[in-house]
Amino acid sequence: MNHEMNKETYPFVMRPLPYEYDALLPVIDEETLHFHHDKHYKTYVDNLNNTLADYPGLQQMSLKELLIGLEQLPAAAQKPIRNNGGGVFNHELYFDAMKSPVGQEPVGTLAEAINRDFGSYKQWQEKMKQAAMGQFGSGWAWLVTDCAGKLSIVQTANQEVPDLAIYTPLFLVDVWEHAYYLQYQNRRADYVDGWFGLINWRKAQKRYEERC
Repeated sequence: MNHEMNKETYPFVMRPLPYEYDALLPVIDEETLHFHHDKHYKTYVDNLNNTLADYPGLQQMSLKELLIGLEQLPAAAQKPIRNNGGGVFNHELYFDAMKSPVGQEPVGTLAEAINRDFGSYKQWQEKMKQAAMGQFGSGWAWLVTDCAGKLSIVQTANQEVPDLAIYTPLFLVDVWEHAYYLQYQNRRADYVDGWFGLINWRKAQKRYEERC
């Protein structure tokens, strides 16, 4: 996430896609993006705002602050903020971390870190796909970095996020069925294979440089 996103507070706004709805073809079609962005993501934004409307004391907190400090929030607010705040955070990064497919690969310090921490780009890709395929039911597979620049692959279920006090997420793949089912039905592997070609490595490199 960029610094601007980290500073945003209530009421949270639905961010437009950073590209046209047909930009991710043939990997993700327009119908899927309209459905996913305009309906699913919007619902998380609306529900988060509806929850925070009842808690004026939380309205000056950024989304990252809310998610890091979940255990300190009022008990009744924790579950809806975990689910809906996580849904907003995850979807904003997911959409922002993709671009038109051009078959590019990482460069610079992030490429060096991938080779160092996973052995090679291909080995990282295999592990990332295993995480995406191995996430039972709904959830996400993430590439994250700690403050020292060490990379990890993390799985989260539902709309949970990695520990944002420790990790800076670089990007993630959504393996909720609504992310791919209209186009791929039950072929999650085909969707994940295509997603690798959508990764915006320039933005990932920027997040890597700005970690912590």
